Amino acid sequence: MLQGYGPVMQAFMGTLMTWGLTAAGASLVIFIKGTRRKFLDASLGFAAGVMIAASYWSLLSPAIEMAEKSQKYGENGEYAFIPVAIGFLLGAVFVFLADKLISKLGSHSHNMMLALHNSSTRKEESKRNSKISTVDSATVDFTETTVTTTFRRRVDSQTYEENIEEIQHGQWKRIMLLVVAITVHNIPEGLAVGVGFGAVGSSTSATFESARNLAIGIGIQNFPEGLAVSLPLHAAGFSTLRSFWYGQLSGMVEPIFGVLGALTVALAQPVLPYALAFAAGAMIYVVVDDIIPEANTNGNGKLATWGSILGFLVMMTLDVGLG
Repeated sequence: MLQGYGPVMQAFMGTLMTWGLTAAGASLVIFIKGTRRKFLDASLGFAAGVMIAASYWSLLSPAIEMAEKSQKYGENGEYAFIPVAIGFLLGAVFVFLADKLISKLGSHSHNMMLALHNSSTRKEESKRNSKISTVDSATVDFTETTVTTTFRRRVDSQTYEENIEEIQHGQWKRIMLLVVAITVHNIPEGLAVGVGFGAVGSSTSATFESARNLAIGIGIQNFPEGLAVSLPLHAAGFSTLRSFWYGQLSGMVEPIFGVLGALTVALAQPVLPYALAFAAGAMIYVVVDDIIPEANTNGNGKLATWGSILGFLVMMTLDVGLG
């Protein structure tokens, strides 16, 4: 069906399919229910396993192979690790800076809310103090005791609310980084599909069938990635609809970059080793720095570990099985 269209439309339709399979994976959150902490840690472990496997089989291995075939890094590709190492490092630095930015924005918002809360508290205390001054001397001791008890309760409640806000902010930041990492990972995959269709006929190996198979393979291995985003979101308290929305949103970049890849195939192809390794570095940084530590903070480390093993096996099977 696709063969009757031009390369740009082929790339667009191919990446629409990969996005659709990401959304299909994310939609499983409708049927898999769970909001307890154990479920969150298990789903974070699953996401970590998916991301580690995808980092190698979907990103690093193809990046090295592309760099070797380009013959720009030694006659036999002995220096093919250079663009991959550079891209990998840049990906990790990118997420590190994104982490800092998200933390800064989150703490700024938190401080503003706390300042508003303190301001309103001071006004209430001022009003209460003016009322207390009118009470006669026979009831002063009782009033002071009541005010002190009320104030202590207010302080305890404020401390509890601040702790809850800090926990929610930490979960939000980690989930945001998870979404960012998987979205970044989908950018070079969209480029790869676009380049595949745009390069058809340029060499004996660049055929329509190979480009089509690449799109199908990327689409099927995107299926667990959509679930890897939507499950932790739902377990962290997001609604089913919002969890699905953010899960499928991570794959929305693929049609955009698929079209760009087809339009600029001559420019995009040399950049692909860097882009693929960049995505791998971003994913590994998020897994090691945020997802794994978060999944081990509540005594569910073993559950998270087995979730990682399962996610790794699922992703490896899809990547290797689909070539």
